[in-house]
Amino acid sequence: MAAAESSAATGMRKAPSMEWRWVSTEDDDDEEDRAGAAAAAVGAVGRGGSFESEEDEDGEDEDDEEEEKGKQRLIRTVPSVDWFDVEGNEVSVAQEVEDSEEFDFGRTMFLALQTLAVVFGDIGIGPLYTFDVMFNKYPIHGEEDVLGALSLVLYTLILTPLVKYVLVVLWANDDGEGGIFALYSLICRNAKVSLIPNQVQSEKRMSSFRLKLPTRELERSIKVKAKLESSLLWKKLLLGLVLFGTSMFISNGVITPAMSVLSAVSGLKVGIPDTSQDVVVMISVALLVILFSVQRYATSKVGFAIGPSLLLWFCCLGGIGIYNLSLYGPTAFKAFNPLYIIHYFGRNPFQAWLSLGGCLLCATGSEAIFSNLCYFPVRYVQYMFVLLVLPCLVLAYLGQAAFLIANQKSSELVFFSSTPSGFFWPIFLVANLAALIASRTMTVAIFQCLKQSIALGCFPRLKIVHTSRKFMAKIYIPVVNWFLLVSCLGFIVLFRNKYDVGNAYAIAELGVMIMATVYVTIIMLLIWESNIIKVLSFVITFLFLELVFFSSTLSSVGGGGWALLIFASVLLLIMFIWNYGSKLKYDSEVKQKLSKDLMRKLGPNLGTIRAPGLGLVCSDIVKGVPAIFGHFLTSLPAIHSIIVFVCIRNVPVPVVPQTERFLFQRVCSRGYHMFRCIARYGYKDKKQEHHSVFERLLIEGLEKYIQREAVELSLQSEGDVDSDEEPPTPVKIITAPNGSLYSLDVPLLADYAPSTEVIPEASCSTPQHEPVLDYAHNLELELAFIKQSKQSGAVYLIDNPIIKARKDSWFFKKLMINYFFAFLRNNCRRAIMLMSIPHSNMMQVRMTSYV
Repeated sequence: MAAAESSAATGMRKAPSMEWRWVSTEDDDDEEDRAGAAAAAVGAVGRGGSFESEEDEDGEDEDDEEEEKGKQRLIRTVPSVDWFDVEGNEVSVAQEVEDSEEFDFGRTMFLALQTLAVVFGDIGIGPLYTFDVMFNKYPIHGEEDVLGALSLVLYTLILTPLVKYVLVVLWANDDGEGGIFALYSLICRNAKVSLIPNQVQSEKRMSSFRLKLPTRELERSIKVKAKLESSLLWKKLLLGLVLFGTSMFISNGVITPAMSVLSAVSGLKVGIPDTSQDVVVMISVALLVILFSVQRYATSKVGFAIGPSLLLWFCCLGGIGIYNLSLYGPTAFKAFNPLYIIHYFGRNPFQAWLSLGGCLLCATGSEAIFSNLCYFPVRYVQYMFVLLVLPCLVLAYLGQAAFLIANQKSSELVFFSSTPSGFFWPIFLVANLAALIASRTMTVAIFQCLKQSIALGCFPRLKIVHTSRKFMAKIYIPVVNWFLLVSCLGFIVLFRNKYDVGNAYAIAELGVMIMATVYVTIIMLLIWESNIIKVLSFVITFLFLELVFFSSTLSSVGGGGWALLIFASVLLLIMFIWNYGSKLKYDSEVKQKLSKDLMRKLGPNLGTIRAPGLGLVCSDIVKGVPAIFGHFLTSLPAIHSIIVFVCIRNVPVPVVPQTERFLFQRVCSRGYHMFRCIARYGYKDKKQEHHSVFERLLIEGLEKYIQREAVELSLQSEGDVDSDEEPPTPVKIITAPNGSLYSLDVPLLADYAPSTEVIPEASCSTPQHEPVLDYAHNLELELAFIKQSKQSGAVYLIDNPIIKARKDSWFFKKLMINYFFAFLRNNCRRAIMLMSIPHSNMMQVRMTSYV
């Protein structure tokens, strides 16, 4: 016990993280004095109910907006102290995994094959359709046309997948997580840009803090952070961009299976010339139905077999390329000269500009490389792309170009036409298998993207199935899976050819690429603190290229892109309505929360009878007493002896360690037996915990919190440290029928009538003097009381409000909130419902809130 107390006391005195901020030179001394005073007060932090930071949570926003124009400089300051901060410091442990494992050839080969199957399936299917779509808009008139198109493809392949994604964007991962929402969560964790202000200071202490020295890059980073945090327009713009990028990414996942499978099955027209397009469409539909029907098993069991299949496909690409180069000559190697791109545009500028959309198809799957990063280390992905994927793709395009130079009239189905006749059918089968793998790659990436967006409150909650007990990243979302199938079939039946589908494919891919460029640029300024020349080089180069490509794809909106834009707009509208309604709901709950003064007037018994048991009041607010608790007090004849206000909080990190899952704080004084608990989950964490497991972990965390609190109180008493805390009131005692003494500060655990006798102190030989506080004795009483309440059982008091727009609201707001948002809320899952709580342990109340 003594060791535990010593450990707790040591942890409680960890220095808080330093923060950098700008101050004017005239106020330097004052700021440094306040910082020193705050640092000195850290040792006195930890007295449960003494910090009422929720009362002034918006105080920082009311500072004077006028800034002095004099000289400014950076100083280190200590953030304001809150019990949640102390709790976060206590439990935060940097869990770094050292790369000291010995080389294992078997494990390395296994990871390499899995990397091929999961990460590179989409980009590896590009040779099936890239030249077909390009030369559908730019007819071949000579050898230079082929070399110009090939040079454009080669440098697009080098710049976008290799330089941008593999060498730069992959390093912008969020602790191993990739995707557009991982970029957004990384920014949210480093700057307060979320429109729902439910962050707590302790979230910054879940990761180790790196002390930074003042540099020019740090000054620029702080200015960028201040601009993002102070501007509501920038916050809305960042959210709008990430929602737009997500809608385009999901649209990309719908187009990928349609384009890949349709292009692969079209090879039948080469093997069997009489094959009609109707037969191609029917076979494509059948293959997609089979693929999505086994998708749940493909993420766990079948997934182990597709790695070798994709390795065989890349070997076929490289082999066919070498065959064509040896058969038709090495003329295609001239395309490495970028001057051919200039000649390509010089001969027919308009048609060359139109063909850019087809050229981009060689880089489709670049975003999937980043989105599926959660499965593998960055180095494995980089090595596999540079050593295997890129060489095979380059050889494939060189071989197709060599074939086209010799056969300039065969610009359709270039891949299958350039295949050796003796190996056509085996390659046809491998190509169809690779197309199915590419489709699966994008589907898996969409599952990961939607899980991240759900965790960050930007998409309605859906059922998520974990298909592997060993790997948390392997998930399956049934509703999304069948929705993607129906959408894919709709695109195939609607367009029936790969050219119109390819137009839509390029628009979706470019939408995601542009959003990634914008967010990585912000990360380079805000987090990486990169040199400004590097930042400008990155953003100007890639944003310019992508906007040029995007302008080309928009010209083909009438040829297939219109359907994708409508589809993406519907998705964007769903995410916007959900986020907008959730923000209004949260703001309404914050405005209606109960004040501390009301709780103090009610007294420790809360104006009612305290019955044995644990009451878990679930709400979304992280500070204050939710309004629904007042409804319980006025409607129920009794309230539980221990009340815990539980907020399940999705924080912008991939994983929250189990030791950092819960944060606790007292609400009011010790006699109320009321606590606040924030249960923190990362967007990669599994939230389907059984309610009994959740209760056990919560109670264990509560007991540890009370023990740490008692240690701090005893240390403070011994050291005679000044505190703003109100001293505990004398303990009132009542007598039970069996003669035992009980404290009124602890709600009764037995059925007896209290007597009117009041003893000044529970156990004191000198009652005439000031009360002597026995913290160890109080700790034992409170722990025993918690144990007794645990045995009596836990009841979940859940608020399930009806959200409606006010009568004076504008028409579109009423339409979105009263109908669309209500429909989404009624058909999605609540976070607390994922625990399978029995109906006997749950009490729901529906109140109407007008927003």
